[in-house]
Amino acid sequence: MPTEHAPRCSTLAHWIGRAWVKLFGWKVEGQLPPISKCVFIAAPHTSNWDMPHMLGVAWTLGLSVSWMGKKQIFRAPFAGLMKALGGIPIDRSTASNMVQRVAESFDESNGLYLVIPASGTRTYTDYWKSGFYHIARGANVPIVCSYLDYSRRVTGVGLVLEPSGDVSSDMDQIREFYAPFQGKYPEHKSRIRLREEDAATDAVVNG
Repeated sequence: MPTEHAPRCSTLAHWIGRAWVKLFGWKVEGQLPPISKCVFIAAPHTSNWDMPHMLGVAWTLGLSVSWMGKKQIFRAPFAGLMKALGGIPIDRSTASNMVQRVAESFDESNGLYLVIPASGTRTYTDYWKSGFYHIARGANVPIVCSYLDYSRRVTGVGLVLEPSGDVSSDMDQIREFYAPFQGKYPEHKSRIRLREEDAATDAVVNG
């Protein structure tokens, strides 16, 4: 169950979440940290089913979560539904200061659990998008690693990480945590690495 200051979902959403998880045979494990604000990583992300499963798990835990999506999915007639489900429309064409805007929203909120699929795509990519890391660091909130392991039908939360600014060291912990988990389509699981890590390595080599 959510901690005292965590954003809570409605009783109806809680029961819908429980029914959803039971219907699809998921087992929920792990304990929520005693915090009111955080950035949740959602991984591995390989299927359109990941989002409804994520919402079902969150509601089962009694949580109200927010998530970011491209503005195109918020068009009529689905805009109201998407926002009711916690969606925040993002215009990627003007996303230059998105990290700062989202980080500031944490300061304005009494409780915010923001879920971000760090790979940014359902298909394989060489790099995760680093927005989740910079938002958490800019807002001074922890990163919480959540997962959907389709191989065992187990989902939950685990590693809680305070971003230190040492990107490679922090990502090593995240890589180790996610290594055992399998998405719905394992071949689509992205490599867990940020471009900043390679940039830092190149800077040292070419220094």
